[in-house]
Amino acid sequence: MMLGLSQQQMAELIGVTYQQAHKYEKGVNRIAAGRLCRIARVLGVDVGYFFDGMDKDGALKPTPQQRMLLELARSFVSVPSRKHQEAICQVARALAQPELAMVETDDAGATSAGAVA
Repeated sequence: MMLGLSQQQMAELIGVTYQQAHKYEKGVNRIAAGRLCRIARVLGVDVGYFFDGMDKDGALKPTPQQRMLLELARSFVSVPSRKHQEAICQVARALAQPELAMVETDDAGATSAGAVA
């Protein structure tokens, strides 16, 4: 989700069917080591990424940022309007690039002359 890939697109990138990718995601099927390496390459992460936060008994402990990202993704997909989802994406892009998002306005709402739009 964070990369903007659909499950179908992800399946194609890792060389499996949509159904198989869905089973991986839900934990129905195990992921072989070679496939896990391919998934890591596609996502642009090290294989160890999938094991970060695991304690000795194997329980995953997500970081506060991971929890927040998961909550954000769940909330985003719950937004029924595609138009609103696109608006949220635009806001996120603008916030990620603050030098492009800085537009100053006066009390009347007019944009200042030196602002980047």
